Amino acid sequence: MQREYQICKRCVMDTTDPDIVFDENGFCNHCTNTIKRLNEIYFIDPEIKERKLDEIINKIKLDGKNKDYDCIIGLSGGVDSSYLSYLVVKKIGLRPLAVHLDNGWNSELAIMNIDNIVNKLGIDLITVVLDWEEFREIQLAFFKSSVVDLELTSDFAIFASVNQVARDKGIKYFLIGSNYSSESIMPQSWYYGSKLDYLNIKDIVKNNSMVKLKSFPKLSFLQYLFFSKKGPKNISILDLIDYNKENAKKIIIDELNWRDYGGKHCESKITEFYQKYILPNKFNIDKRKAHLSSLICSGQIQREKALLELKKTTYDKDNINEDIIYFCKKIGINEKKFHEIMKQPIQSHYYFKSYQKMKKQLITLFGK
Repeated sequence: MQREYQICKRCVMDTTDPDIVFDENGFCNHCTNTIKRLNEIYFIDPEIKERKLDEIINKIKLDGKNKDYDCIIGLSGGVDSSYLSYLVVKKIGLRPLAVHLDNGWNSELAIMNIDNIVNKLGIDLITVVLDWEEFREIQLAFFKSSVVDLELTSDFAIFASVNQVARDKGIKYFLIGSNYSSESIMPQSWYYGSKLDYLNIKDIVKNNSMVKLKSFPKLSFLQYLFFSKKGPKNISILDLIDYNKENAKKIIIDELNWRDYGGKHCESKITEFYQKYILPNKFNIDKRKAHLSSLICSGQIQREKALLELKKTTYDKDNINEDIIYFCKKIGINEKKFHEIMKQPIQSHYYFKSYQKMKKQLITLFGK
């Protein structure tokens, strides 16, 4: 039986998340859990946060002594990673090595923003370029498979690339731009939770393409299990400051000549198309609800304003046909095939082999 539509009375999450739960006040589990967590880690005594940040920075500087770099930062050109770059260099005084993944979908504006950032801040940049023909086939296989997380391939490649650079350069810390104040809410059914699951990627590709994975990063099951212990330590520095997205935008615009894309993660052409068209139209997922709800919980936007934002369409109706044609040409299918795939039934990631399932089996066998 179809569930009756309901929207949270405190944030803007609703029953398009099939697992959402509401309490007697009409508040959902997402914002309830997020506010509790924010009060534990974010809305705490500023002196305690500052002291914790100082301890971490001092440790990073000590471990980076006599080395070329103190840490790695991932640089996509988006707001969070751009502001992180500014913060790390200008305010904290670290010597980062920036790593960028070129998966063939960078917007021209993203390339310009990244150039401005590294030049203004004087930081070194390593750009990891994926083999386009191979990666195009991998993404096409994912699109054909009808699993929800088309971005799993890029996310995996970023983590694997950063890990490799850190090992090659002897760098112990990976400072990440993800943060709890603006990214605290994302339903588990809206993405695949194990971004390091190489077996899931490999099996999806095997079942939907003839391409052989040659240059794409690989990860064994043992490497998957011990990835966090063997690789650099991930640190969310933005959680240790009073991070406000709009204020951050103003700073990077003024200080780094950064230009806005008009949407979260729109520095990548495929991420923009995926979030604005594929997810809403095939999966009934509008990620703006999660992004705006996160900002509501951290006090960065009022619920009324968020609701007005959601009344706008996810994409520009005048340009959407051009965007579909661009996507089809880039990924190598015709428009008829694109619309056929868009209508295919949704498939679970767990239909395919995965390290996550193997890990659960191990836990069942050995009890931990």
